[in-house]
Amino acid sequence: MISSFTRGALRLRLGLGLGLGLWCWALWCGAQTLKPVMTGAEAALYRGSDRYERLVEAAQKEGVVSVYHVYPSLPSVLSEFTKKYGIKVKVWRSGSETVLQRIVTEAKAGRFDVDIVQNNSPESEAAYREKLLQEVHSPYQSDLIAPALPVHHQWAGLTVDVWVASYNTNKYKKTDLPKTYADLQDPKWKGALGIEAFNQSWFGTLLAEMGEEQGLKIFNTIVATNGISARKGHSLLTMLVSSGEVPLALTTYSWIPEQLKLKGAPVDYFALQPLIAQTSAIAMLKKAPNPNAAVLLYDFLLSDGQKILADDHFIPTSKKIQNPFTGMTLKFVDPGEALDMQAKWQKNFEETITKRVK
Repeated sequence: MISSFTRGALRLRLGLGLGLGLWCWALWCGAQTLKPVMTGAEAALYRGSDRYERLVEAAQKEGVVSVYHVYPSLPSVLSEFTKKYGIKVKVWRSGSETVLQRIVTEAKAGRFDVDIVQNNSPESEAAYREKLLQEVHSPYQSDLIAPALPVHHQWAGLTVDVWVASYNTNKYKKTDLPKTYADLQDPKWKGALGIEAFNQSWFGTLLAEMGEEQGLKIFNTIVATNGISARKGHSLLTMLVSSGEVPLALTTYSWIPEQLKLKGAPVDYFALQPLIAQTSAIAMLKKAPNPNAAVLLYDFLLSDGQKILADDHFIPTSKKIQNPFTGMTLKFVDPGEALDMQAKWQKNFEETITKRVK
C-alpha cells in the first residue's frame, strides 16, 4: 500500500518531469525557427526558399548600407530602397577611377566601410582582380543580358551605357547628320566636333570593329581636316552640345541627352555604326560591414531598380524591359580586354585624337 506521502512525491516528480520535457521541447522548436544572422559570404550565396525573408529581417537589424557610386542619378533609386525597407543608405560619389582607387586604398589600409560599389565594368573587373569583391548569387541575375553577368559572378551589369553622337538641334537638322564615321572627313564639320577625353575603351573597341588600319586612317583624316575638341566628362560634353559650344559630339551616353531634352535643351542623339556599349556594374565588397543589407540592395537594383532607372532614360540590363536599343546590334566593350589592352588603346587614342587637340 502506497502512502499519501509517497503518492505526493510521485506526483511532484511527474510534474517536474513533464515541465522539464515541455521546456526542452519549446527550446528545440525555438532553435528550429530562430536562424543565425548570415555572414557576408553566407548572405551572398544563400539560395534557400526563405532567402528573402532572412535577408529582410537581418538587413533591417543592420539598419544601414554604404554605397560608392559614379552615376549622379543613383540616389533617386536608393531613396526608393529606403522607402521600401526603412534602411538608410550612405552614399559617396566620384569618377570611375577615383572610386576604384578609394576602395583599393581603403582595403590596403584595413578599412572596410563600403558595402556596394557602382562603377563601370572595366573598373569593376579591376576590383575583382584585386580580390576585393564577393561572389553573389541573386535570383534576378537570370533576367540580365549576357554581357551583364561575368562567369565569376563578382559584379553584375546594372545598366548599359551606349555611346551615341549628340548634336545641337538649333544648328543641325536630322537630314544634315553624318551616316558613317567616314562622313566626318568632310570639311563641312570643321570646328564642330567634340569627344570625351578618356574614351580609349570606346576607341579601341571601335577600331577592332572597323579594322584598326582603316579606322585609324579615317580618324587621322577627321582630326587633320576638321580638328576635334576633347572634354572631360560625358555630362559636360553633352551640356556643351546643348549650349552650341560643341555642335556635334561623338561620344555621349544616350541617357544624358534624353534627360536634357526633358528640360527643354536643344539636343538630340543619333547612332553611328558600329554602335559601342559598355555595362555599368554593381558589386558587393568581400568585407562588406552590412552584408545582408548589401545583398538586399543588390537584389533591389536588379529588380525594382531596373524599372526606376529605365523611367529615367537609363538602359537597363534586364531583358524584361524594352529600351530604345532593343533589337539593335551593340558591340560591348570586354572589361577584361579593356584592362589588358589599356596601354595600347590609350596610346592609339592619345596619338590619334587627344594629343592633337588645339
